Order: sequence, then structure tokens, then C-alpha cells
Amino acid sequence: MELHGRKVVLRAVEEEDTEMLRELTNSPDYEKMIVGWAFPVSRKDQEKWFLGCENGLDRLRYTIVTEADGAVGMIGLRDIDWKNGVASGLGMRIAKKEIRTRGLATDAWMTLMRYAFGELRLNRINGSALAYNGASLRVCEKVGFRVEGTLREAVYKGGKYVDVVMMGCLRSDYEALVEQNGYWKDGEA
Repeated sequence: MELHGRKVVLRAVEEEDTEMLRELTNSPDYEKMIVGWAFPVSRKDQEKWFLGCENGLDRLRYTIVTEADGAVGMIGLRDIDWKNGVASGLGMRIAKKEIRTRGLATDAWMTLMRYAFGELRLNRINGSALAYNGASLRVCEKVGFRVEGTLREAVYKGGKYVDVVMMGCLRSDYEALVEQNGYWKDGEA
């Protein structure tokens, strides 16, 4: 099932997305901005990843697509806890640096959260970002995440330990934000 936002469509990861995702994973700029870390990924490794890339009860992955640019990134949920209505964000990645300021990340999150809170009946989504990743922190704030704490010097990047900002967004936070800014009004999506 595709999820339609105002600017993006979220759809299942397809084989034709693997090269875009491989380039993203291998980008040194991207590596500096994520909480986790990655080894260099070959085409063969990416093909193996794709073969095991199944959505299921504990994980949902979506390719972010725009009409103008095609597949531009990835977003998803992991560690879905159906009993407690909680999931963690897989992170949101936009591959092409030149389109990262068009509101695609915001729309991708708003679209995923509408589905997670409305259709899946989740109550909370956890998130995190490196303390120096201002762009991610701003997007998370725009879509309703609230800072809940800091893991001091939790990740080693660029030769030093850096803090990780822990965040959460409740269904009520998201619904209040949508009500306040009218995100889904005016017949859009």
C-alpha cells in the first residue's frame, strides 16, 4: 500500500531503489549525520540486503518518492511493539543533497506518522539524532517530536564522542500539531 503525502509518496522498497540506497549508505556526508554507523556497501552487499528487506510485524520500510525526482530516500519504523503501541523511527534519509531543503523530510514524516497513529493505532514513536545534526533536530521538532533527554557522549564520530538527543512523539502531540497548522486541510493528500 502506498502512503500519499502532500509532496511525497511512500511505497515499498523495490529492487530499482537499491543503487540510490547504496550510494546514500556509502556517502561520507550521510555517515557523519546518523546515530549508527555503516560499513562500505558493495552492489553485491546491497542486493543481499534487498533480498532480506521484508516488511513485517516488527519493521516497516518505505522508499520516499517525488513526482519530479523519483525515488529520493527512505523512511520507516522498527521495533514495533503492538501491545504498548510504540515504535522507533528507522531514520529518514534523503539521498540528493540539493533537494533536502524542499520540505520532503517533513512531509515524509507527517505521512508516516498519519499512517502509524491513524491506521496502525500506535501511540508513540521514538526518535534520536546527533546533537550537532541541526537539520534533523529541526525536522523532528516540526513534526511533533519533543526532546526527552540526552545520552551524553554516546556515539563516536569524527574522532570524538558526541551526544545523542532522545525524542518522542505521542499521537496526541501529532494530532495537536495537525490541528494547529492544518497540515492535511485544503484537500491535500
